Amino acid sequence: MIDQLPDSARRVALLLKERGHPHDVVMLSETGKTSAEAAAGLGCSIAQIAKSILFRRKSDDAPVLVIASGANRVDEAKIAARVGDLARADAKFVREKTGYAIGGVCPIGHAVKPVMLIDEDLLALDSLWAAAGHPHAVFNLSPQELIELTGAPVVDVALRETAAS
Repeated sequence: MIDQLPDSARRVALLLKERGHPHDVVMLSETGKTSAEAAAGLGCSIAQIAKSILFRRKSDDAPVLVIASGANRVDEAKIAARVGDLARADAKFVREKTGYAIGGVCPIGHAVKPVMLIDEDLLALDSLWAAAGHPHAVFNLSPQELIELTGAPVVDVALRETAAS
């Protein structure tokens, strides 16, 4: 099965196996580039998609990876308050720093170790799906497994809409 995966997804599958992760990489028939597309292909809620959003820290060009619930918009000000001023990461930066194309950025196995944060809202869920190195590849994991695989802190990263008074 692993031998039939695209190269980047095969690399993730081998890394997961090496770390003792119990679930296989799954190839979606349609792209999983967006949380909605991935959720539709998996038959799960958008919230269960652990989406990877990469930023560039302005002070040192370090990659900053936020693993957020697919249902949440990320609050860049909250992230910047924790790690420093941010800039958007273009496709070249994403590929160079992670080793993955946009839409396939996995929480593990990066070319350059990123500063990483995990959305606290993911902890309320039993089961998550994360990209596995390719826009059509995903793998299943629990929130605890995500924390163990990444070693990342769990923080509030979601943009919370406030009601106008």
